[in-house]
Amino acid sequence: MERDYLKDWSGALERDMEVLRFGRAGVPVLALPTSQGRFYQWEDFGLVGAVADRVDAGQLHVWCVDSVDGESWYAKDRHPRQRLERHLQYERYLVDELMPRIAERPIAAGPSFGALHAVLLAVRHPTRVRGFVGLSGAYDTARWLDGYSDEDAYLTNLLAFLPGLDDQAYLGPLQAMNPRVIATGEEDANVADSIKVARLLRERGVSVQLDLWPGWAHDWPYWKDMLRRYLSQ
Repeated sequence: MERDYLKDWSGALERDMEVLRFGRAGVPVLALPTSQGRFYQWEDFGLVGAVADRVDAGQLHVWCVDSVDGESWYAKDRHPRQRLERHLQYERYLVDELMPRIAERPIAAGPSFGALHAVLLAVRHPTRVRGFVGLSGAYDTARWLDGYSDEDAYLTNLLAFLPGLDDQAYLGPLQAMNPRVIATGEEDANVADSIKVARLLRERGVSVQLDLWPGWAHDWPYWKDMLRRYLSQ
């Protein structure tokens, strides 16, 4: 596969951010890592290899991005408000700095904590994202905020704001996305989150493919199989 390493200064985050890009043609995939994962995680754990045939055929190209979870949701040494602000800076990096470099709207995809990023990005910025694939996600962000609540905490928690979302400026693009996938193991500790997010989206008229895989299914071999399935639809 054609492989490019990119490193650029992010004004939103005020530091360098690193990216790996595989291929240049076809549908772009914004590849989000697991909690506190790095930009090389998808390559190291075989997720890029799982779709290598489609990349080589010019059907997909994959943008593997870094996370700042250790500075945001997982930064227990910071006040929850600071954690939220860092996440929103990361979102601005993705939407305003990285995604304009991608020729078409990407599919946002990720396993575990990357699933939260993928689905949240799609719902909050539906005109900028082509579709989403969330694998084994945990979607209730209140658990990382130690009881703290404000407007941004509400608007970054899918389980909180989806019940009241009725704005067609958001729902119309969400309803038109492809793919719209939430998948997890039926014995995953956070399976209830996946079921609830899918139900809330369906109640808003967004037809979501909810797949419950046998067993736990929360590991790289499962995620490789899932990606091969959902990125070939």
